[in-house]
Amino acid sequence: MVDDASGRSRGRFSAQETIWAAVAVLRDWIDTYGIPRALYTDWKNVYVRKPTEAEEVSGVEPLTQFGRMCRQLRIRIIPASSPQAKGRIERNHGTHQDRLVKKLRRKRIGDFEAANRFLVEGYWDEHNRRFAQVPASEEDFHVAAPSRTSLDRVFRLEETRAVSNDWVVRYANRFFQLARQSHRPPARSTVRVREGADGQIEIAYRDRRIQWHEIAGDTVPAKQARTPQAWQSPSLPPTAPATRSEPYRPSVDHPWRRGFEARAAKRAAVQTAVGA
Repeated sequence: MVDDASGRSRGRFSAQETIWAAVAVLRDWIDTYGIPRALYTDWKNVYVRKPTEAEEVSGVEPLTQFGRMCRQLRIRIIPASSPQAKGRIERNHGTHQDRLVKKLRRKRIGDFEAANRFLVEGYWDEHNRRFAQVPASEEDFHVAAPSRTSLDRVFRLEETRAVSNDWVVRYANRFFQLARQSHRPPARSTVRVREGADGQIEIAYRDRRIQWHEIAGDTVPAKQARTPQAWQSPSLPPTAPATRSEPYRPSVDHPWRRGFEARAAKRAAVQTAVGA
């Protein structure tokens, strides 16, 4: 990350640009300088995403997990449409790709943990002393960072999950047995499953935490697949369709036959009147 006003920089090494990698960089910045007012990012789906059709119709703002965390901290995300729009950060990356890589090679550092320790212990301080500039305004627009506990609550993944009739919640191919709140099963209730960077799980219903314990997947009753069949009356056994050896002929008192005879008599009467 680069401060647009002063050019101060911070960053961390990660294997991939994932949600937790982005959270680690942002949290390190917040611990050092405070909460920024806005982030100028690219269009990677870690930061922003395009709205679905339902969101476009309802006007709901599309948010990623990282975007939801930033909204809780009142950080505005501004996506850039091209690398040229982020000229400052791209030039900054070029500097680190040259200087930082050479320094890591000179110190024989080849793993992420040692590289991140090198960044914190001196590289960023030295880099900012040499390349940071005095901002045009002395006013610092960063917001004071909240407590570590508050940040822990913000930087968590959140998903909505349905509760089955046996009070089991499925999340990330894991099954959590909830402590029963009553003798009746929930009627299509949903809960919020929250997962921290350390893997800790919290399940809440209407913002109230629920006790749970994890169960093995093979202990969850599996739903048996049923083949759809035609409905049959429970009082009558299924019958096979009857086969006919002769064409069907209606009986003498059949309504169709009575109508046919009446029409035939009417035609005969008309013909007799015309002949007369």
